[in-house]
Amino acid sequence: MVELGWRVHLIAEEFPDDAQDIPDEAWIAYGLEHGWHPLCKDGRIKTRAHERQPLVDEAGVLFYLDNQQLPIAEMVRRIHAAQDEIYRAATRKGPAAYAIGADGLRLTWS
Repeated sequence: MVELGWRVHLIAEEFPDDAQDIPDEAWIAYGLEHGWHPLCKDGRIKTRAHERQPLVDEAGVLFYLDNQQLPIAEMVRRIHAAQDEIYRAATRKGPAAYAIGADGLRLTWS
C-alpha cells in the first residue's frame, strides 16, 4: 500500500501482539482520535453497538474488506481501485461503515 502512495499506520506498530488483546472499540477509538480512518477485514464490527460507538463519538468512518479470505494481492488491488471512493467517503465524515468489494465501495451502516 505504501508503494502505491498510501499512508499506512499498522495496528502492530501501536499495540503489542497486533492488538489481539485489545478490544476492537479501543483500537478504533485510538485511530479515530489520531485522525486516521480504520481499515479492517471484520465487517461484523458494524453490527456491534459497543464497537460502533467510537464511530458515533468521533463522526468516524470505518472501511472493511467484504471478503476476509482474499489473498493479500487482491486485498491491495481492491483497496487501491476504490481509492477515490474511499477519499470521498472519508471527507463526508460519519458515523459510517463501508465495505470494499470487487465492484468498489458500498455504504453498509450509518
